[in-house]
Amino acid sequence: MKIMKFGGTSVGKPERMRQVYELITKDAEAKIVVLSALSGTTNALVEISSSLAASDRVAAKQKIDTLEKHYRSFVLDLVQKEENRAKANAIVTEHFEFLNIILRISFSEALNKDILAQGELMSTKLFSTFLDEQGVDHLLLPALEFMSIDINEEPQLSSIRSKLNELLKQHSNKKIFITQGYICRNARGEVDNLKRGGSDYTASLVAAAAHANVCEIWTDIDGMHNNDPRIVNKTVAIEQLSFDEAAELAYFGAKILHPTCIWPAQQENVPVKLLNTMQPDAAGTVITKDAGSVGVKAVAAKDGIIAIKIKSSRMLLAYGFLRKVFEVFEKYKTSIDMITTSEVAVSVTIDSDAALASIIKELEPFGSVEVEKGQTIVSIVGNEIAQTEDVLKKLFDAIREIPVTMVSYGGSPHNISLLVPSDYKTKTLQLLNAGLFGL
Repeated sequence: MKIMKFGGTSVGKPERMRQVYELITKDAEAKIVVLSALSGTTNALVEISSSLAASDRVAAKQKIDTLEKHYRSFVLDLVQKEENRAKANAIVTEHFEFLNIILRISFSEALNKDILAQGELMSTKLFSTFLDEQGVDHLLLPALEFMSIDINEEPQLSSIRSKLNELLKQHSNKKIFITQGYICRNARGEVDNLKRGGSDYTASLVAAAAHANVCEIWTDIDGMHNNDPRIVNKTVAIEQLSFDEAAELAYFGAKILHPTCIWPAQQENVPVKLLNTMQPDAAGTVITKDAGSVGVKAVAAKDGIIAIKIKSSRMLLAYGFLRKVFEVFEKYKTSIDMITTSEVAVSVTIDSDAALASIIKELEPFGSVEVEKGQTIVSIVGNEIAQTEDVLKKLFDAIREIPVTMVSYGGSPHNISLLVPSDYKTKTLQLLNAGLFGL
């Protein structure tokens, strides 16, 4: 069995859904197809939810009506037979009746999660209706029946495996299963989600749970590129990455893959393929246990970084000082991306300012605290690059005109990270593309 995940742009237009149909019926192999919401839907649902949270029901109603109009038009183009069109319109009616009913309900976080789930529920039901029209034997497998997270919002892989395999066993005569990405149930049994980009996570968890032979992530780009193609003019797709390399790139800003996607596949050693719905014959990128080659493979950038420097000549070398510093970040559930130390200071970076004021307040007794916002982490990733000859020389020769704030080297054999002011991000990526890849 293989897993095939299609993102919002891959199902965002009726003609794209038809391409997905062609791809999933290309061979007779058993498959679970994971779909995201139609492109733009989740953003629209977030806006509806935000309007309701602000008690602006007029704005929420306008947004609901605009979104419903889009779906009615989508159905008109997607299905042709009258009975199937009626069925598809009934699906749209059902979900928009729910969205209109909530206009009269007090807003809550639980209701917000229900609102955000509507996109994936509609996309999968509409695609299932389209498959019915094409005469494709398949089963719609509700993710809410098997996908779950625990009290710490971590996926319950053993439970997912048990429930999913039981469902597959009950329908062993089926070859094609359609399910929702992103959505799940939480520890209280309520509708919840795997956060932004969670459809990748769903696909990887399903692949691990089903012991799939491959997990295919279909997007609108032909694999992971050596640099950001939105910023750098000339980039190339990477043929092969190890799980470790891919995890570093995803975490540090490569948009094609959600950072959490790697772990489940790596646990069960399921190869992940990044493929292009618009160019299905392109080789894409394969992610496996083996890196395939040594050296620099790609550059990625992560924005919205905040640098915090704690300076204390009195306490820094004292026993337990770093532990106390890290305990502050742990207390506020704020992860640290980079860290550097000197004799009198320790500098760290974080990617969220949600608890920044509280963190600074608790750090101040340790010494002076300096905060720099508007920073970007640029990561250079490749197999064993820390041992690659001349890599540091090439790297720093390429960016000699960039004011680098921090450098992280040696923490990972696959990653060298730089902190630069966000204003220099574009120039840094372009210079590295020329200096490291000759592009």
